[in-house]
Amino acid sequence: MKKVAPLGVFERYLSLWVALCIVAGVKLGLAFPQVFGFISRLQYANVNFVVAVLIWVMIYPMMVNVDFASLHQVGRKPKGLCITLVVNWLIKPFTMVLLGLLFFRVIFAGWVSPQAAQEYIAGMILLGAAPCTAMVFVWSQLVRGDANYTLVQVSINDLIMVFLFAPIVSFLLGVTDIQVPWETLLLSVILYVLIPLVAGYWTRKWLDAIGHEIAIAKFCEQIKPYSIVGLLATVVLLFGFQAQTILQQPAVIALIALPLLVQSYGIFAIAYAWAYVWRVPFEVAAPAALIGTSNFFELAVAVAISLFGLESGAALATVVGVLVEVPVMLSLVALANRTRQYFAHT
Repeated sequence: MKKVAPLGVFERYLSLWVALCIVAGVKLGLAFPQVFGFISRLQYANVNFVVAVLIWVMIYPMMVNVDFASLHQVGRKPKGLCITLVVNWLIKPFTMVLLGLLFFRVIFAGWVSPQAAQEYIAGMILLGAAPCTAMVFVWSQLVRGDANYTLVQVSINDLIMVFLFAPIVSFLLGVTDIQVPWETLLLSVILYVLIPLVAGYWTRKWLDAIGHEIAIAKFCEQIKPYSIVGLLATVVLLFGFQAQTILQQPAVIALIALPLLVQSYGIFAIAYAWAYVWRVPFEVAAPAALIGTSNFFELAVAVAISLFGLESGAALATVVGVLVEVPVMLSLVALANRTRQYFAHT
């Protein structure tokens, strides 16, 4: 078995740091709403540039780890890609619909109005049809995933999303005139994948020229903490943006969060168990399961606002997806790291 490097202090206590950042974000958002309002307006096509920079800081170290010379070998291990694509496009959107109907048409039927229930379900559908683009690089790094394979998984998902997102959402929402904010989709891919990918490629090429693998390993070790700092700063911002919503509608947020939690843990269980049965190496299996669980919340929020309005239940549901994402994904990262010994390794 490949020896795994010990976790650093940031990674070992990451759940604690995130919890503190959630509290700090809410308190700062309530104390300085004008500041967070100003930051939230620094955006184009519903993509916030401050958040984009922080995500770039998070995933840049992952991109430096990508060995571009060996990318062509990824196709020799198709099982991980198969799991990723089937879970993301043939399972996840439809289980989200079923859970939305179960919770808001049956379990919570007496607590929310039919109109609100319909909007919450719509927001959940938008989340379920948008697999993660950026944050999965962070989760992959935290489980010591195969950087090359993660890049390929995300790239193929992004390509499929360009063609399938609108038809799937249109079908599940029962409408035919869905308007996908293509600017948001394309800008997000450029900011979260293309730019850090190019930067990582040239950084690795420069390091290889001056010191080969030793220089690359030393540089990656030095910049690794910045990835965690970027994650924590993003948590503060996201919870600061939504501080008023959290304070004003805690019960509704809890109702929406419950089916999202069931969906997240359920999808991870399906993909992770499938990878185990198929004997997929851990370095591929863990990112494959995590990419299906995580969501492209920027796209989901943008579409919800454009279709239903800023104050709609659909927009609120996508925002709740943002709020639960980081804590849920960290718990799954911890689970994956604790169970890595049960998987094969490359």
